Amino acid sequence: QAEDGIRDVERSRGLGDVYKRQALITGASSGIGEEVAKNLANKGYNLILTARRKELLDDIAQEIRKKHNIHVSVIAKDLSKYQTPREILNFCEENNYRVDLLVNNAGYGIKTSFHETSLEDEEDFIRVLGTSVIMLTKLFLPKMISNGGGKIMIVSSVASFAAPSAIQPLYGPIKTFMNRFSDSININYKSKGVTSTAVCPGFTVTGFHTASGVQEQMDRVPKFLVFSAQRIADEAVKATLAGKRLCVPTKTYKFLVFMLRNLPQSVLTLLGKILAPGRYD
Repeated sequence: QAEDGIRDVERSRGLGDVYKRQALITGASSGIGEEVAKNLANKGYNLILTARRKELLDDIAQEIRKKHNIHVSVIAKDLSKYQTPREILNFCEENNYRVDLLVNNAGYGIKTSFHETSLEDEEDFIRVLGTSVIMLTKLFLPKMISNGGGKIMIVSSVASFAAPSAIQPLYGPIKTFMNRFSDSININYKSKGVTSTAVCPGFTVTGFHTASGVQEQMDRVPKFLVFSAQRIADEAVKATLAGKRLCVPTKTYKFLVFMLRNLPQSVLTLLGKILAPGRYD
């Protein structure tokens, strides 16, 4: 139904089947971002891929182009820089790229303890996971409204429902903030055709944990709690195109989030020590 609605908007503008929907995906060089890109390519979306590592983006873009009859653009940018969101917008406008679906996926973790991390590192972290999401959404939202609608995906985390952990203590709170921000977009702009979906995956097989220096803790997580990035991307894309407010991929994590929302904190802390070793020690 959501996809049909977008097609109706295009027909009303006289574009018919000539216009291909377009998605901008941050953090598209690996993990969930890469799989979301491949999923949307399979659905016929043209893509704009951005991340810091241009070589990886180029490889992924080439692979997607070979498999699908779509246009894939690449722009290597670092979202920890203040000017990056506007540079991405300028790139899209200069190339006349219309963004129908914005995927805010970029993210990472900080290995060191909060008291040991530099102020600059914490600021970069907040900018990538939080501020850049708000800025990109704010920059692309007016065009979506004027075009008759659009979709926004904000990749959050199950950690947004849990108590802050002993490692990466800012990660969960920022993701909680992103959930609330996504809700605010829905409340204010759903009537204008724009919906936002907060996607909250649990433990996912990506390069995230190695890059964040917590692979050892990840390796201790029970296997039944770990899912593939492809599985997460599939559910995330379906929920976003359907205009759902919240997506918690897999029945396993839906159940865990239900517990996180309803069980006493003392019980949750105990469960956290069992199911997520190292995070609540």
